[in-house]
Amino acid sequence: MNVPLWAWIALVAGTVAVIAVDLLVVSRGDRQMSLRGALAWTGVWLTLGLLFAVVVGVAFDTTYATEYLSGFLLEYSLSMDNVFVFIVLFAYFAVPPAAKLRVLTLGILIALGLRLIAILIGGALIVRAEWVLYIFGAFLIYTAWKLFRHSDQPTDPEQSAMLRWLTRWLPLTGTYEGQKFRVKVDATWMYTTLTVVLVMLAGTDLVFALDSIPAAFGVTREPFLVFAVNAFALMGLRSLFFVLEGLVDRFPYLSYGLALVLAFVGAKMLMKDIWHPPIWLSLAVIVVVLGTSIVYSWIRTRPPRAA
Repeated sequence: MNVPLWAWIALVAGTVAVIAVDLLVVSRGDRQMSLRGALAWTGVWLTLGLLFAVVVGVAFDTTYATEYLSGFLLEYSLSMDNVFVFIVLFAYFAVPPAAKLRVLTLGILIALGLRLIAILIGGALIVRAEWVLYIFGAFLIYTAWKLFRHSDQPTDPEQSAMLRWLTRWLPLTGTYEGQKFRVKVDATWMYTTLTVVLVMLAGTDLVFALDSIPAAFGVTREPFLVFAVNAFALMGLRSLFFVLEGLVDRFPYLSYGLALVLAFVGAKMLMKDIWHPPIWLSLAVIVVVLGTSIVYSWIRTRPPRAA
């Protein structure tokens, strides 16, 4: 896939434009997004992400469009799992409703920048040393095993090494000061709890990127497509947060589905020299496994009907 410079510029510029629309139109100010608005905008961002497959198919090739679609569906599902962790973090730190949009926005912007750097480094490594794919594959298998084994255990922010480090080395107020990240107390700059939440948010997404970026490279080796799937998956993360905030207990089996998909992608990378499944097979596995885990979760957690 020969991606011209203008395509990279157009993708990055389009991403910035969409984020600007999200900031200036979707969530003007810092008010909490309503469920109805969150559902509508989640549908908009999801539709844009799916339509980009058409753009890739027209500009390049249908094979690359299928690769992008497979990666996008995988990354979007992984971002759902990411949102569930965000919800736990926000509940643990009791983030005020008015501050949620602000910290989500900054956290996602930081995450997007870090992911672009990681994708470019990963793409360069694969070009110069293809054996890196074996490491990616083994890491995905390990991640799948860990996810499957611990998928029913809730995340406990109190056990986070990052939180312990922040508590030890940063002068913290231990309180929220409106939407400020730091305040001056007795001539000394101190960091508010909102700063802790922001660092935890960005750090958590970086940890998730260690899984999601190798997974994306497992369905396509094109850095352009890997960045595209990450960009479109992250674009609607804020609205998706407010959709799933009250539904965190309705998808207990999503982690199992993600574990199976990551294991499949990891196995495909490890056997790349002897097994060359068609790209449509990867797409079919992702759609069937993740779709089944989501539907099954929804059915199993459906509240009983009133007598």
